[in-house]
Amino acid sequence: MAVFDLSPDRRTFLKVSAVGGGLMIFAPQLSGAKPAEAEGDGQIGLYVKINSDNSVIIGSPGSEIGQGTQTSLPMLVAEELDVDFAAVETELMPFLTGAGENGRPQQLAFTSGAGGSDAIWGSYDGARQAGAAARHLILRAAARRFDVPVAALSTEKGTVRHAASGRSLTYGELAADAARESLPEGELPLKERRDHTIIGKPQKHKDVRAIVTGEPRFGIDQDYPGALHAVIARSPYLDGRVRNVDDSAARAMPGVRHIVAIARPGPGENPALNNLAAGVAVVADSLWIAMKARDALRIDWAPGPVREDSRAEYAKAYEALKGRGQVVHEDGAFDRALDQAAQVVEAQYEVPLVSHSPLEPQNCIADIRGDCVTIIAPTQSPGRAARLVAEIAGVDPLSVEVRVVRCGGGFGRRLYQDPVVEAALISKAIGKPVKLQWSREDDMAHDFYRPGGIHHMIAGLDGNGRVTAWAHRLASHSRIFREADAAEGFWRSELVPDDFPGQLIPNYRMEYFYLPSAAPRGFWRAPISTSNAFAVQSFVDEVAAASGQDPLGLRLALLGDQMRDIRYDNHGGPNWNPGRMANVVKKAAAEAGWGENLPGGKGRGLAFHFTFGTYVAQIADVTVQSNGSFKVERVVAAADCGIPVNPNGIRAQMEGGVNDALSTALGQEITIRDGQVEQANFDTYDMMRIDRSVANVDMHIVESGGPVRGMGEPPVPPLAPAVTNALFNATGKRIRKLPIRDQLRS
Repeated sequence: MAVFDLSPDRRTFLKVSAVGGGLMIFAPQLSGAKPAEAEGDGQIGLYVKINSDNSVIIGSPGSEIGQGTQTSLPMLVAEELDVDFAAVETELMPFLTGAGENGRPQQLAFTSGAGGSDAIWGSYDGARQAGAAARHLILRAAARRFDVPVAALSTEKGTVRHAASGRSLTYGELAADAARESLPEGELPLKERRDHTIIGKPQKHKDVRAIVTGEPRFGIDQDYPGALHAVIARSPYLDGRVRNVDDSAARAMPGVRHIVAIARPGPGENPALNNLAAGVAVVADSLWIAMKARDALRIDWAPGPVREDSRAEYAKAYEALKGRGQVVHEDGAFDRALDQAAQVVEAQYEVPLVSHSPLEPQNCIADIRGDCVTIIAPTQSPGRAARLVAEIAGVDPLSVEVRVVRCGGGFGRRLYQDPVVEAALISKAIGKPVKLQWSREDDMAHDFYRPGGIHHMIAGLDGNGRVTAWAHRLASHSRIFREADAAEGFWRSELVPDDFPGQLIPNYRMEYFYLPSAAPRGFWRAPISTSNAFAVQSFVDEVAAASGQDPLGLRLALLGDQMRDIRYDNHGGPNWNPGRMANVVKKAAAEAGWGENLPGGKGRGLAFHFTFGTYVAQIADVTVQSNGSFKVERVVAAADCGIPVNPNGIRAQMEGGVNDALSTALGQEITIRDGQVEQANFDTYDMMRIDRSVANVDMHIVESGGPVRGMGEPPVPPLAPAVTNALFNATGKRIRKLPIRDQLRS
């Protein structure tokens, strides 16, 4: 791992010879710097390698969890570098660390983690500057060769041309000389959008062939010299502990090397570790031996302080919602407006705890021996991993080498570093490298679940059907329930006052009730939005039906037709534009044929949501059989994510997000009984089978000229309400509780 000093008075470029075959490191945000001498075939620039045969390799930093960054990020570099993207090779870069102003690890130029759908917009300017800087050095080298001004030269697909003389040189011929050139002060000019030849044009994913042929090596596939294999028997009880353990049978098994206790942190200890489960680790020569030895452990588990039953807790929440909760936001005078309303509509919606369930269970290789610390992990947050491991090892975070490998799914689960912490604790205890592997059962029972909750919605309408009052009352498991001094602000991870229809209705209230649970909770794909969009978009349909309005017409009336930015303080802000959302909704409706008469057993439903800066509308078409079974036949989707970097990637994210959301809506639910998670594997946690997936996702990109935004999470929130609204359209039966399962049969 390269270490950089990012202090303003430093203008140092360091080589990372072990990365990318001797890649030259280049940091465009440090103006006026001069890169180190080129090696070999002449490598220049951060994340750019240009060989003498004119081949170009662009490294894609950060965590690849299937969102396509190994294609879209290099596209940004290649656009300004002015090369043929079809001929560009890409490779996953390591986590490159610098010391920021506070001394904590800080990534260079690009976003190195994966979360919040910000990989593209968080790297948009830095990536383009890297490409522009590399091109600038090439042009400087060519100008010296031709003895002409830089302004007399042009570039095209990896070739520099001097039109006046007809001479040309490839980038490969110039690379070694270019590495000895220096950059000017300040940022370099970038292409105008109208001149883009790569950004905005559909590009094939660079790694698609490797994926379908099984080439990528995920965390579970990694090897490390001398590493022993580890598994952990974790407490089956939420917040449980080990009373005592008889490990004699396990220790007697050939190949078992160590038994290590993993303690659960106590109150007041590192809050970043406060969800670590108590357990007993078995370290052995092979994974199979470790697993068999774990089965031989005899552990007396002490249950946690709360013997929780999730259904009982939900019942208490329903009762609590009859009273007054914490009013966290209010515009106007809701109570008075409701009293004056000509019509009042109410409904309640329930969503469960949900598991991430990535296909690849958690794993990590850790090697802590003195000041030498190496971590190899499929993580979405390498910076956090470095900081936590440094604390465990007692070393400077900048000396922790984190090798980020491809993730077999993430969805927010790999933002949490408990597997990394466990592996580091074991390695430190035994003084040897270990490869820790979780099982599917481990992953299911020790997840950071999406919070569940009950949404009580109230709307007041005047005599003309205009919504004049709106309340969103939520009892939920707060994601931040273990953060210090957060009790009064538990709602902040569960409600967004600026979300639709906030600021669009004159009398608007949000009210919160905390629903206790010992289950760890965390970020799950589009964290707040997946639950809230189900409640809000389902309720809009109910209000429309109760007042005799068209669901599309009511939504457009609430949004209005004017393009106007209004405040949005949550992630994806600082504002959102109801007019942009209206355009997205109209596009989806037009493409879906909204308003057509449908035959019996068919239904069509609409929903939309603004998530992390991106506007998405979806219309679902369903077919319902006489026995209550149903199939989502088609989803017509429209999205405005500002500047569309790779339309192919946007469509892929929509298709994947639709099916991920449908799988969750159909059958996924985590329940707790007697303080233990009841689901253990996919026989009890119902993942969607391929015959229920949506094969026809009709995706439309709406360009608005807005800033570039992400597509990893925005496709998820609207799907469930679009489907349940379609089911009502087909059957007249409202689905107010997720998962849907067989509710149409009852």
